[in-house]
Amino acid sequence: MNRPHVAILDPFHPAIIETIRNLLPDGWDLSIATAPTAEARAIAMAGADVALIMAARIDENLLRQSPRLRFIQKMGAGVDNIDLDACQTSGITVARLGAGNAIQVAEHAAMMILAASRRLIAFDTRVRNGHWDKEPARGVNQHIHGKTVGIIGFGAIGRRLARILTGFEVEVLYNDLIPAPGEIERALGVRGVSFEELIGTAEIITLHLPLTPKSKGMIGAAQIAVMKQDTVLVNCARGGIVDEAALAAALRDGKLLGAGLDVFTSEPPDSSPLFELETAVFSPHCAGATLNNFATIAARAVANAEAYLEGQALPVADLVIDPRALPDAL
Repeated sequence: MNRPHVAILDPFHPAIIETIRNLLPDGWDLSIATAPTAEARAIAMAGADVALIMAARIDENLLRQSPRLRFIQKMGAGVDNIDLDACQTSGITVARLGAGNAIQVAEHAAMMILAASRRLIAFDTRVRNGHWDKEPARGVNQHIHGKTVGIIGFGAIGRRLARILTGFEVEVLYNDLIPAPGEIERALGVRGVSFEELIGTAEIITLHLPLTPKSKGMIGAAQIAVMKQDTVLVNCARGGIVDEAALAAALRDGKLLGAGLDVFTSEPPDSSPLFELETAVFSPHCAGATLNNFATIAARAVANAEAYLEGQALPVADLVIDPRALPDAL
């Protein structure tokens, strides 16, 4: 049998690359894309049996250039950057890491809520430029204590965020296709409501759901129109869920108090009307990206790759598609 060959396609920090390298079993080969381009990724994938990816896109064209590829491990939860139909057709198994970064994303969302409510970035910039705007800050900032927070998507991340918010003494509503068990609702002090009730009641709305045909464009002009005056909207889920033009218009018109975006419809964004507004804060799709969590993420990814190559079953929660299980693949 050939030595297992792993390809890394994302432009990871050198410390992250070293973490992955140290976790690979002895005798495994590693290739790393030298640039975030289709050409560089194709070169890295040419002899790979396994691909470890985060944000890099795997499409049908790249799969055609990867004749040995058998297993793709997403080092995160969302798999919208992988052409699953093409993987199924090519007989490639795909796995993800459910709840692998729930704590990190929840912390980031809480930070975004606070930063948007207090216009942190704008005042940071003013202080650096020699301005001491204490009274202007008092006229626009709002605290979150006592407010109603609406969490759309109440999986591992949404539940972790609800736990974090407990200390702020807020009321937490949530909306999810699958209601949380009663014991979890009671333990976290949350209440499940309809989507319509949530967006019309909450003063802070934070998104934690995957991008699907149903969630695409879920927050647009019509939904923003029924939100309360001075609502804060945070998206640490996926770009495309929020209509960014409608969001910019609502911020510009003073309908919304602020917004925090970790994700954009197009990444990286070439430009956005949101960038002109000091009421919005941004980060580069890094809500789940912390160095002190990555060793755990990488270890789970490598363990899944080992299990696959040895013909073992993968954790049910991690498995996305497995063509090996189909009758015509036996």
